[in-house]
Amino acid sequence: MPDIPNLLITNGTILDPRTGEERKADILIREGKIAEIGEGLSADGGETFDASGKMISPGWYDMHVHFREPGYEHKETIETGARAAAFGGFTGVACMPNTDPPIATRDVVEFIVKRQANLPVDVHPIGTVSKGRKGETLAELGDMADGGAVAFSDDGDPVQHGGLMRRALEYARMLDKPILGHEEDLTLNAEHGHMHEGAVSTRLGLPGIPALAEEAMIARDALLADFTGGHVHVCHISTAKAVEIVRQAKAQGVPITAEACPHHWTMTHEAVDDSGFDTHTKMHPPLRTAADVEAIKEGLGDGTIDVIATDHAPHASFEKEVEFITAPFGILGLEMCWGLTGRELIKPGVLSVAEAVRKLTVAPREILRLAVPVIEEGADANLTIFDADTEWTFEAHHIHSKSVNTPFVGSQMVGKAWAIYNKGQFVEAEYEAVAA
Repeated sequence: MPDIPNLLITNGTILDPRTGEERKADILIREGKIAEIGEGLSADGGETFDASGKMISPGWYDMHVHFREPGYEHKETIETGARAAAFGGFTGVACMPNTDPPIATRDVVEFIVKRQANLPVDVHPIGTVSKGRKGETLAELGDMADGGAVAFSDDGDPVQHGGLMRRALEYARMLDKPILGHEEDLTLNAEHGHMHEGAVSTRLGLPGIPALAEEAMIARDALLADFTGGHVHVCHISTAKAVEIVRQAKAQGVPITAEACPHHWTMTHEAVDDSGFDTHTKMHPPLRTAADVEAIKEGLGDGTIDVIATDHAPHASFEKEVEFITAPFGILGLEMCWGLTGRELIKPGVLSVAEAVRKLTVAPREILRLAVPVIEEGADANLTIFDADTEWTFEAHHIHSKSVNTPFVGSQMVGKAWAIYNKGQFVEAEYEAVAA
């Protein structure tokens, strides 16, 4: 392994997301580890980064991304996805298994583990619940866990069969792994629904996806988690009643956690009409109502929703530049997550900076049973350097993903992720446009 250069980060404010404690100090990193924390430190012949006016926290983690490799490398690869993650301030992600072949066997799990080894972003594979994501037979959960899978999910599709979900939770409990649920009862949906079922879908004449489909499945899985003792994690929660179901289940001691994505607490189903059927407003679960948006913010604020995740879902331009009803679901999320968190949650007072960072660092790793980085002398350096107040406009050149499918180009953001350090690598975010 080549020598790892020293790095001195000066004048930053270190944030402990567990306690909210802040302290101003320099951090000297030597050979990938935090060598010293103090004032007036020497760079020891290495590089220096001035973090004046910025905060330093343990590296952020997104527990819900789609990096598309293997099989759909025209949308995203593990390398390009990691590049987008680094720009967004993330030092780690967990990637969903709807690839081709799916992450349904140990060899595919190990392929991803190997591909990410030298990248500055940790990429942890999530294995399927069912073989081939077909929802029929339980996958080899133990074998995938031994290969490096951190959780199990058929994300993109629900585990429709209740008996299969029960067995999955029983096995996952023995492995001390969570099941990440795409919560949707397909039998309650209109055939081929494309947006939230409500006044807007009726006005536009589009088949809808009712809130009930999500809520009924969460209720089922909460009951199964209570019965089995297995840990259910609700992916991309999107409705007010769904938040309330999780709130009540937690109050009863059910092992259930939940995540919310920026688009679900930033936009509503009106965006489909207002944008003229822009396919960048099509995601799964769909954009819901203004009341749902407020309920998600309330759930984030009171701790019902544990995690901020992105559901980063890249698609090639030719796949999205079609009629709304034929376009795939999903948008990018990594590059604009923190800017939307600052704009919609921190600036209005829904969350403090420490609370938001906790939902991006401690909570996702604890759910996945991963070690949470600490900023202490002798620890491996796994850091994000950021601020929570810089106002800026997200433009096309800020997209570091291989795809460009986002409705947020031209949107105002609050807060920037300036750099990450992980695995002995320092990556600064590029905000200025590069001349052609």
